[in-house]
Amino acid sequence: MTAVNETLRTPEHHPDVVINQETLHRIEALAEGALNLNPALAEKLLNELVHAQIVASDRMPENIVAIGNDVTYRDEMTGQEKTVMLAFPKDADIARQRVSVMTPLGVALLGLAEGAVFYWDTRDGKRRMLTVIRVKPVSEE
Repeated sequence: MTAVNETLRTPEHHPDVVINQETLHRIEALAEGALNLNPALAEKLLNELVHAQIVASDRMPENIVAIGNDVTYRDEMTGQEKTVMLAFPKDADIARQRVSVMTPLGVALLGLAEGAVFYWDTRDGKRRMLTVIRVKPVSEE
């Protein structure tokens, strides 16, 4: 059961999703480019963008999952926590825990705040409930 202050992302409910204006057009272009290759994922991402609050870079809250941020999330079924960095596809690298925004997990995490609870469908068709525990901006390398 979720606490009152948590945001629940389900197919029927769109939580507060916040997107950095600086990356919006790039993410839209990626989603539109993927419409022929992976229409379900592309449409899901475009749908998230339609419902998102767009903010200027200097107004982006630090507790929001954005490209380049580390995010720690917990699988509510197993209790396991994992930290990944959300990345553009060219920078994605599972071995370095860099998850592409063009993956089901990347789409699910994009724009969520700490405390948000969301459902994620795994590649093997299982539905998992995950909670965003912590978001940390990563300094430029």
